[in-house]
Amino acid sequence: MDALDRSILRAWMTDARRSLRDVAAEVGVSATTVHDRARALQRRGVVRGSRLEVDLAALGRPVQALVSVRVRPPTRANIEDFRDWVAALPETVGVFVTSGRADFLVHVAVASNDALYSFVIDRLTSREAIADVETSIIYEHLRDPVVDLGPDA
Repeated sequence: MDALDRSILRAWMTDARRSLRDVAAEVGVSATTVHDRARALQRRGVVRGSRLEVDLAALGRPVQALVSVRVRPPTRANIEDFRDWVAALPETVGVFVTSGRADFLVHVAVASNDALYSFVIDRLTSREAIADVETSIIYEHLRDPVVDLGPDA
């Protein structure tokens, strides 16, 4: 990636819906150049798509939590089975497979504290391979839409 690619990505990451013509005007090159560069970034797998950000509270899921989960025994089969199962649950927003004390960090969004309790107690701990869970309520989630791409030079 060169400096122009980084400039294009920075401009594009602030709003993935903006036109490539707008990105071109911001970075000071032609729309054709930005289009060609954007396609090349997609082909190389640098840009894998765009996502729509939704307000989970507006969808009736205002309570969010991070649930760390330890699986025992930590075999590949148990890890992959749990990963696939938990990722498919409607409460799950994201799944991180981790190292260290926990095997997973599961981001969930639910309607209430009661729903969170039910999710943890009735859904997670009912699985035989689950050895331990620890739940942390999310009070606020701040996210910078632009990833640091490093220096342009």
